[in-house]
Amino acid sequence: MSVTVQTSMERVLDLLSDPPEAPDLSAGYLDLLGPPAKPSLAQSVMESTFLPRIYEKVWRPIGFNMAKGWPFGPDTAAEHALAREWLGLAGRPPATVLDVACGPGNVTRALAEGVSSGGLVVGLDASETMLAQAVDAPAEGTAYVRGDAVHLPFRDGVFDAVCCFGALYLFDDPWTALDGMARVLKPGGRLIILTSRRPSPLPGARLAGELLRRTTGFTVFGDREVTRALDARGLTGVRHRRYPLMQLVGARKP
Repeated sequence: MSVTVQTSMERVLDLLSDPPEAPDLSAGYLDLLGPPAKPSLAQSVMESTFLPRIYEKVWRPIGFNMAKGWPFGPDTAAEHALAREWLGLAGRPPATVLDVACGPGNVTRALAEGVSSGGLVVGLDASETMLAQAVDAPAEGTAYVRGDAVHLPFRDGVFDAVCCFGALYLFDDPWTALDGMARVLKPGGRLIILTSRRPSPLPGARLAGELLRRTTGFTVFGDREVTRALDARGLTGVRHRRYPLMQLVGARKP
């Protein structure tokens, strides 16, 4: 393990609410989980060995860009630039950033591009196959943790910014996950979420969305569900961009 990675991991251990006495770094990331629990159908796809290999160059750009209304919506590069902008990473002291459900690290690396020298971007995911792909493409100022995205393993108020792109709809309990994201933010810290959107207010659309959640574990959020949830958790300055099948939501912790 390189000195840079070791130093980053030492910094990650300082962020944990209950750091292990003997950290497991054998796979190139800090493993805080035991054997994986039985995942939903949607989670199983994310934890497969095939998807991580095509996620960044095929799955993400094609699927997400279409859901954002390509060619009228932002492409992947514009999406990453928007994340750095909304999180206020440019022109500030070195930040400590959390990328929740980071997958193969594509967003983690993009965030690291906007963090000043000496900053740290921590990518957290539960999937061993995704994290194996992430550590195969290391970037300066990044470190990875295998942990629970719903019950975040970090202390209160340790991150300047939190990002969760393309994952909230896969969580068994997305509202508890939002509680955790708000909890680990410092006062003045910023949060950004890219997630699913149900554009139709018709009752039939809501029913279809509930059926999808029960059968696959995939949640399609209503147009105001996430913004109202952030308001309810005391976050301020809520920003909301709507795309055909996705939505981008940002806010700040007072």
